[in-house]
Amino acid sequence: MTKLSPATDRMPRAVWALGFVSLLMDVSSELIHSLLPVFMVTVLGTSMLTVGIIEGLAEAMALIVKVFSGVLSDWFGKRKPLAVLGYALAAVSKPLFAIADSIGLVLTARLADRFGKGIRGAPRDALIADIAPRHMQGAAFGLRQSLDTVGAFTGPLLAMGLMVLWANDFRAVFWVAVIPAVLAVALLAFGVREPDVPRSEKREFPIRRANLRRLGSAYWWVVAVGSVFTLARFSEAFLVLRAQEGGLAIAFAPLVLVAMNVVYSLGAYPLGKLSDRVNRHALLAGGLVVLIVSDALLALSSTGPLLWAGIALWGLHMAMTQGLLAAMVAGNAPDDLRGTAFGVFNLASGIALLAASALAGWLWDAYGASVTFWCGAGLTALALAGLLARRPVMS
Repeated sequence: MTKLSPATDRMPRAVWALGFVSLLMDVSSELIHSLLPVFMVTVLGTSMLTVGIIEGLAEAMALIVKVFSGVLSDWFGKRKPLAVLGYALAAVSKPLFAIADSIGLVLTARLADRFGKGIRGAPRDALIADIAPRHMQGAAFGLRQSLDTVGAFTGPLLAMGLMVLWANDFRAVFWVAVIPAVLAVALLAFGVREPDVPRSEKREFPIRRANLRRLGSAYWWVVAVGSVFTLARFSEAFLVLRAQEGGLAIAFAPLVLVAMNVVYSLGAYPLGKLSDRVNRHALLAGGLVVLIVSDALLALSSTGPLLWAGIALWGLHMAMTQGLLAAMVAGNAPDDLRGTAFGVFNLASGIALLAASALAGWLWDAYGASVTFWCGAGLTALALAGLLARRPVMS
């Protein structure tokens, strides 16, 4: 292997900046989202059914928009403007939560926030792929995911602290969330320069039969693997429910996600770097094995060391696989179709996650928590068997 010079081994500053943009926006979002269901029920008197409908509508919107934002970034030949727009919409939504005195305004804010997330996701990931050298793309996506996850556990911790400090003043905490959101938009707007990527002068709308063929079988295999993989991994909300079933106090429920995200954050960057140097197929299979063990531990116990080991392994599996799958999408898509590729991949994975979570909820209600996690382990084993049965060439 040719030894790389120190210059080519240095992570581009723009990738670091995009990582901190994600961190800041996640702190802002989780400050609100970790408290929002309780706020809707206790302050606004909302039913649990309404909470579920709002969350479903918001996530559905994000899934649909992700495809079109990626396609548009390819069509326009620019990623950054769409990413800035997406983050700006999310930032604008934050004050609406603080002033909301009805469920209608909460719904408006939630939809605006998810609309912004849908707009920014695929163009941002395609921008990272444009910026990072090909031999560092696993590390680049791992770094962004690691910093994003730092925000995912910092937000709930900050929310808990501020609620104690300010005697459960939801609105005051929601106002604090505006600050990191604005900083995220400013950092993206002024701290990231989009590279000049050669693109065809005549740009046709990317969703065409010829372009879908250009994505190639290796890319569609990654989409299929990612979807099946996600189908075997339901929402992390079920980790919280499992811990609460074992007696964890409601006030400490965010600690479940904090524990998972700490492991996720610590592992994402080094494992992303590792994916640039080892067989990615084998690393992905290893992530499935870790998820099987996690599901088994969570099926066996809702308290004590087994529970927390299962939660930690869930975070490790995320660290092993999420940045890796993003790097595989980037590596198997033509440069001018990266936005479209990420949009389609995110849509397929998102639909699979919704289906998996619905199945998990039904199993939980019908047969209990243990059966839910054993089923998760079984689906993961099937995904692993399918992955091992066919070994395509994947970048």
